[in-house]
Amino acid sequence: MLPRRRIFRHRRLSAAPTGRGIFVLLAVVAFGLGLSAVSLPTQILRSAPREQVVHAAAEEVRVVDGETLRLRDRTLRLLGLDAPARGTRCGAAASGAAESAFDCGAASAAALARLIGERTVTCRLQGQDRVGHALGVCEAQAATAARAPAAAEPVDLNLAMVAEGWAVAEGGALPALLPAEAEARRAGRGLWAGGSQAWPEAWRGRR
Repeated sequence: MLPRRRIFRHRRLSAAPTGRGIFVLLAVVAFGLGLSAVSLPTQILRSAPREQVVHAAAEEVRVVDGETLRLRDRTLRLLGLDAPARGTRCGAAASGAAESAFDCGAASAAALARLIGERTVTCRLQGQDRVGHALGVCEAQAATAARAPAAAEPVDLNLAMVAEGWAVAEGGALPALLPAEAEARRAGRGLWAGGSQAWPEAWRGRR
């Protein structure tokens, strides 16, 4: 009698994963998501924009008013201060004589232009104002110290405008401006000349 031939049949593979297979798959996915979550803050920090800095040579700077500059094709405001707009009349309230009033907005703009002079301007931008203009902390510095040794030290435009009395501190964005305004008032500089101590409140914060 011939021995019976054993027949081998292939096991049919199940199309659907078993319960254990699903558990393993979920574990792998969870592990991958965990790695992504750990590395995400590092990726965000690497891609976060740095503080934006804008430079302009003296001939590329235009003074719009006592708090606003145009550097090449970009308009920005000096952060932390408020200056009168061109055409603002000041001074009559202090003396009671209309003829004593002057265009303090134009005077403020002229003061900012004098501070800049022939210097280059560098601004570090920090946010925007209500109308979308960039806000910046700006300084002016002589392009070549050898040609202008007296102007070798950079001028902090934000601080200088308030310290010389041609603008007032706005809020607390730059705390150093508050004592500078108080000193300008006490010394009667710029907008505070002639003993006037109240009239700037009429235009403060209008922008």
